[in-house]
Amino acid sequence: MFQATRRRLALWYTAVTAILLLLFATGVFFYVRSTLVERVDDTLKHVVEVVNRSLVIESVSLTEGRYKVNVEASFRDNTEGVEDDHIDLEWFNPQGELLWSTFVEPPLIPIHLNRRAETVHLGGDRILRQVTQRINFDRYVLGYLRVSHPWFEVTKPIRQLSIDLAIGTIITIIIVGFIGWLLSGIAIKPIRDSYQSLKQFTADASHELRNPIATIQTNVQMALAYPEADPQLQQRQLKVVERLTQRLGNLVNDLLFLARSDSGILQIREQDVPLDALLIEVIEEQRTFAEQKGIFLSLHIVEPENNSEDNFTLQGDWDQLARLFTNLISNALEHSFSEENGPEIALKEASVEIELQRIRRDRLLQLQVKVKDTGQGVLEAALPHLFDRFYRVDPSRKSSGGSGLGLAIAKAIVENHQGQIKVESVLKEGTIFTVTLPL
Repeated sequence: MFQATRRRLALWYTAVTAILLLLFATGVFFYVRSTLVERVDDTLKHVVEVVNRSLVIESVSLTEGRYKVNVEASFRDNTEGVEDDHIDLEWFNPQGELLWSTFVEPPLIPIHLNRRAETVHLGGDRILRQVTQRINFDRYVLGYLRVSHPWFEVTKPIRQLSIDLAIGTIITIIIVGFIGWLLSGIAIKPIRDSYQSLKQFTADASHELRNPIATIQTNVQMALAYPEADPQLQQRQLKVVERLTQRLGNLVNDLLFLARSDSGILQIREQDVPLDALLIEVIEEQRTFAEQKGIFLSLHIVEPENNSEDNFTLQGDWDQLARLFTNLISNALEHSFSEENGPEIALKEASVEIELQRIRRDRLLQLQVKVKDTGQGVLEAALPHLFDRFYRVDPSRKSSGGSGLGLAIAKAIVENHQGQIKVESVLKEGTIFTVTLPL
């Protein structure tokens, strides 16, 4: 599917570029051709003016006022110049008879009085560009001057230009096709990655939903099949259904939260949030769970030099920030060493420490919260994926009641508050999540 789309994009790139190049080449061709023709016409008209000024006019009859042109004296000096420019001259008497010409074999072309240049075909490949002008003196017609220029002076460079434009256009289209293929691949890559992420997300979500739904269905079918069963058994079945239903509800709520965040419609109810008070509240909520697992849970607040009640107050959504740090702290507690999680508890005390302080970064004041645990750590290769949805470092291990979306939700909340979150981890020593929020 993506390869076909990539081919279509590359073809569209190439086709549009080819059309633009053809239009450009056509414009260049006609512009150069018209420029060459205008230059030839200007040369012909200039020759006509020069020859007209150099004519030697003699009087035939003083009484009748008749004149004639001395052909030998008039054209003797112009012959060498016009030969160098490939220009031919013809002089006709007033009756249209040819009297003098630079042509070896003068063409049998009748006189067409036309001061504008015209193209004349003599047969075969012989084509001339000509200007004919009537020469008058004192209202008396002395004759006709025709100046000719070979057309190959235009066709030769035009033909070479056509070849160069064709070769250049073909090479450019080939290069554009190759570049279009590369660009289409770059354009398709985010779509392919999004599609793969969507497929993985759908597969993970369906997996998370399948087991609870199957368990609920089994318990309901058993209750319907044995209506007279032991009430205590039915009570246990109902509790299982209730627990799984609550788990499904939490999962659906998490998915809706992430969907709203992705679509940009997740709104923040901004208010003054004292982050120190919020962390104290979250820690108190998690303290019972930490004591059950034998984990020491503590909060360390680094007081700034100016002691003020508003030192740790920022603008944000209390509920979302509480959810953020609840997810991080519960994740740290879940993965810290304890009597249930491994024998390393004999070597060191299991603990989760939360540190809050004000920092200055790029001349801006920010609040930084670090959540440190003494867990078994995470491999460096797995760190970039920790915030992926449904990602588990150890797929065989299922956290109790977790949906695999906690860290993804934490990242979404931090980004919605224009903050940053990063993670560091050392195997067998622990993991540190660092959240930075602007004041």
